[in-house]
Amino acid sequence: MSNIRITQSGLIAFLVGITSIIFGGIFTIIITRQLSIEEFGTWGLIGSIIGYTLLIESTIFYWVIRETARNVPSARTGLVTSGIFSVIGMLAYVIISFMIGTQSNVDFFIIILAVILVPVNFLDHTIRAVSQGWKPNIDSYGFIGIEISKIPIGLFLIYFLDLGLFGLIVTVVIANTISILIQVYYNKEKLKGKFQFKFIKKWFKLSWIVLYKDIPSTLFISDMIIFTIIVGNVTGLAYISAARAISLIVKHSQRISIAIYPSLLAGGRQEHLQANLMKVFYFAFPLVAFSITFAEPGLFILNPEYAIAASVVCILAIREFFATINRIYRTSLQAIEKVDTSENSTFKEYIKSNLILVPTIRMIQYACYAILLCVGLYILVNQGLSQIELVQYWAYAALAVEIPFSIYFSIIVKRDFTLNFDYKAILKYGIACFIAFGLTHVVMDNFLVYEISVFDFVPSVLPYVFLSLLSYLGLTFIMDYKSRVLFKAIINEVWSLKK
Repeated sequence: MSNIRITQSGLIAFLVGITSIIFGGIFTIIITRQLSIEEFGTWGLIGSIIGYTLLIESTIFYWVIRETARNVPSARTGLVTSGIFSVIGMLAYVIISFMIGTQSNVDFFIIILAVILVPVNFLDHTIRAVSQGWKPNIDSYGFIGIEISKIPIGLFLIYFLDLGLFGLIVTVVIANTISILIQVYYNKEKLKGKFQFKFIKKWFKLSWIVLYKDIPSTLFISDMIIFTIIVGNVTGLAYISAARAISLIVKHSQRISIAIYPSLLAGGRQEHLQANLMKVFYFAFPLVAFSITFAEPGLFILNPEYAIAASVVCILAIREFFATINRIYRTSLQAIEKVDTSENSTFKEYIKSNLILVPTIRMIQYACYAILLCVGLYILVNQGLSQIELVQYWAYAALAVEIPFSIYFSIIVKRDFTLNFDYKAILKYGIACFIAFGLTHVVMDNFLVYEISVFDFVPSVLPYVFLSLLSYLGLTFIMDYKSRVLFKAIINEVWSLKK
């Protein structure tokens, strides 16, 4: 039976996520104000290539988190193996970079230099699997370590020394290293186990499950590469990256559910999913509304040149809401699957399991996404559409494939979980958002003055931020009894952390 405290772990993760919005936002402002559109677009492309290399490590991540949650001592073996495999990841990175570099006008030298990001990403990813498997709080400590450390390092290397993309790469390497050290320290109990080849043997015997699972992810992260090859430049990547920086705020609501996966893996109660999802809805609604309301001011803060992509933020924020719920459904379905706990499970049993069903559905989803992107971009580029119009289509394509599959996953989840949502409470969250953020939008539209200087503009935006968020919290507190219960639970959890 799981002894993971779901509410406490989720609360800590969410508070860390909100804190990271502040620190991460400061860091993003540093890089978007210092880097050109082409450089920022190149950074987005680098991230996409790194995502490809992490597919090599994904087998380790997948099994380490499942085994750690079930108290199997494979953490040390996973971390060492990840370090060894990062060499293969670096080779893969160079090969992919060379292939893309010949098809576009990107700065090939700086992309190759970013290969040093591969090993730190491998190790950070694996140690996160250990953290999430037994104490999700540790993952939050590492996460906040990255966000806080990036600011002084980035200010020095990117702002004061003006090292551009090189300074950004070095900053991320150092910040990720700090995260790794923090998590290694807190995970030392789990890392005491011996290095055992039997785990590696099992992982690679069943690696086909993970490789199959990763096909959809590969299709999804191919969007930036598809755009770069078809369009031939990275300007659009800068717009989509800036828009995602705002819309991904919505994703932090998922951190409330960070403990659901390991809890279900360890045999926790399935009833926790419904209660946890209601908390996710409570925080996701205002984050979506926040992203939409502050889309233009947020992009203007990053760089006035990106403000043109405000409509893209709105589309992606809605898409991210459905994607967040979708991810919770998917991980919950895979968490309750027990086929991998038996060494005698047959290939046929694996094929019929959620470990294969879930990625199969995702594969169909992201295959549709890749086709929509390829065909649509090819047609629109030939029609001479602008970069921002192409990016808008890109965002609509992402939203179009997310909604129907989110609905389908919700149907599948109801077969294994009892979900009876309080729709009246959800409606109250929506009404509170409409009033709080609608009022803020009207006031801001009439009185907010867009100053080029970030030091002048940010202070003028903050009162509207506080107005919208406090209005939402106040309205839900008044309108909804369960919100008052949630407030009390949060206070109790925070109080328990002090003891």
